[in-house]
Amino acid sequence: MKELIHYIVDSCGHKNNVGKTVLYKILYFSDFDYFELNEKSITNETYKKYPNGPVPVHFEEFKEELVSEMKINEKVKEVFPGSKHNQFNYSSIKPLKIKYLHKDELKIVKNVIDKLSDMSANEISDYSHFDMPWRAATDYDNLKYELVFYRNEPYSVRDN
Repeated sequence: MKELIHYIVDSCGHKNNVGKTVLYKILYFSDFDYFELNEKSITNETYKKYPNGPVPVHFEEFKEELVSEMKINEKVKEVFPGSKHNQFNYSSIKPLKIKYLHKDELKIVKNVIDKLSDMSANEISDYSHFDMPWRAATDYDNLKYELVFYRNEPYSVRDN
């Protein structure tokens, strides 16, 4: 999971729109798209249904480790002065060395980044709300990977 977070930050963290929400959704679609094609996830992460879309349960823990290892940087700023909402932006500090991710996994992640990383937080949240695993879950419950087999266009990544 740490290597995947670092890979995504290294690949698209330089984009102004790629904050925590976009990062969450890229992680989600990477894992769930890979599961649809291979019947296993890349990270075995648990994702929960939140109002703004899927959220990886252990993200904060892994992100903090990456920050403390000085592999990535996290900048936090108020959306506007006095706001209760913060904007999170990430950048890669150390060059990424791929050790655990396989070529077939990286291919899926790159496809997800290419497809979704230009979306705003609102756009990618709205987009995630129509994916079957999120739609079928109850608020704050775990999303079921197996529900990718009931996806419709444009979410399905299978060719059949």
